[in-house]
Amino acid sequence: MALQLTKWNHFPGRRGPLLVIIMDGIGLGKQDKSNAVFLAKTPTLDALVQTPFMVPLKAHGTAVGLPADEDMGNSEVGHNAIGAGRVFAQGAKLVDSSLQNGSIFTSGIWQELVARGQSGKTLHFIGLLSDGNVHSHIKQLFALLQACAKGRVTRVRLHVLLDGRDVGEKSAMTYLAQTETLLQQINEEFSCDYRIASGGGRMVTTMDRYNADWTVVERGWNAHVLGQGRAFPSAAAAVETMYAEDAKITDQYLPAFVVVNEQGRPVGTIEDGDGVINFNFRGDRAIEISRAFEEQTFAEFDRQKAPQVLYAGMMEYDGDLHIPKQYLVSPPEIDRVLSEYLCAAGVTSFALSETQKFGHVTYFWNGNRSGYIDASLETFIEIPSDRIEFDKAPRMKAREITEKAEELLRSGNYRFGRVNFANGDMVGHTGNMDATITAVETVDRCVARLIEVVKEINGIAVITADHGNADEMFTVKNGKKSVKTAHTLNPVPFIIVDPGYRQEYELAAVTAPGLSNIAATLINLLGYQAPQEYDASLIELK
Repeated sequence: MALQLTKWNHFPGRRGPLLVIIMDGIGLGKQDKSNAVFLAKTPTLDALVQTPFMVPLKAHGTAVGLPADEDMGNSEVGHNAIGAGRVFAQGAKLVDSSLQNGSIFTSGIWQELVARGQSGKTLHFIGLLSDGNVHSHIKQLFALLQACAKGRVTRVRLHVLLDGRDVGEKSAMTYLAQTETLLQQINEEFSCDYRIASGGGRMVTTMDRYNADWTVVERGWNAHVLGQGRAFPSAAAAVETMYAEDAKITDQYLPAFVVVNEQGRPVGTIEDGDGVINFNFRGDRAIEISRAFEEQTFAEFDRQKAPQVLYAGMMEYDGDLHIPKQYLVSPPEIDRVLSEYLCAAGVTSFALSETQKFGHVTYFWNGNRSGYIDASLETFIEIPSDRIEFDKAPRMKAREITEKAEELLRSGNYRFGRVNFANGDMVGHTGNMDATITAVETVDRCVARLIEVVKEINGIAVITADHGNADEMFTVKNGKKSVKTAHTLNPVPFIIVDPGYRQEYELAAVTAPGLSNIAATLINLLGYQAPQEYDASLIELK
């Protein structure tokens, strides 16, 4: 059935465009010294949160399709929820369910991978080793390893990416110890050969996204596949040595390493005929390494050799481009997204961000699909991000985004626009309080400028966020202060700035409002009735 929107009685929208501003990683936290948003000088945001049209929204847990309300939100599921207008079961929840009911182990690709392991080939696992539950979860990896052992896979190698971002900034040794304990148990009980073979910090090894820096993937390829890199007798020895060499280094920036045997040879290079599983369930930082394994013609870096392997992702990371070709768990099928309805109604739109969040306002916003829904109506613009640690340049590309957004708004070519300011999230992940304060202040100034533009052209601005981060930079437990680099469980603001407001609508009484309520609200503000299947709008006609 063709999608269509019906005009909203008594409110046609404003003459100017509707602009959505996503302040990535800026939530509503406690007003104390742990909160960079509170400590920052933010006159614009301070005023906005006091306006009548401000609603705190849930941006974590079940409100965004995650298994439990103890699970922090993230940019992927946040933008999915905003763009889809409803909540879909997300990666972590789907994988957990598949493991619990055993369906993951009945799939053809799993059985083929196990068969390779049974025939003497090595089965390799690559992914983020933590319980952050944003890109992966260690318990899911452990379930797969135990299934391999019971399935008589005799040789397994792990290529572990260290987190320090969605979990404590120096927590790698905890996860390595848990992993080594399990591997020892498997080896003793099943007479197997399961070992960690390589690794590195997630921000410098393997897990690049949006083609921002392919050298990150190349470092991972060299370590995981070729066995090239700094050598250590164990992963724990690598981490301990790097900690000792640089007291300020955190897990996410630990250089790539290779585990070698007594003769100095890598214990787990990837060879022809092997099987490889990427156990990350989230797509954005898994796509590039998947391409390196699967593409016959590959020009992003010199792979030196490209072993013929059976490669599978935990999930399909790109549903349009079908990356990877094979996967263990099917992703959520997100249909009838906001952009589809707007295109059906002939609404022109733009999406704008710097590289670090470009896929979030395009791919994730549009229900995990690449490219345009209607290229004649949509314009996607990416501002290239700097290739630098984000606390070193906390203003990032906010100014350039603001200038481009102003140009697009004033052009008169667009009825709807969305921009993402990455600063609060990307700088918040570094754990650097001073830099994060600068990042938040930068976003505040940029939001102020865009609101002024919207006022001048008789439009409406909506200001929100996809999850928290900068709003909780450290925690204190038993008198001990710990730097927090992960996302938060705090709500995020949803604010309507409508200079032409004439009492046409008011806030609706929505129970437990969350990010998924935004889409219906945006459709209303454009002058249309929201689709019946969407979660309730945050406004209603008077």
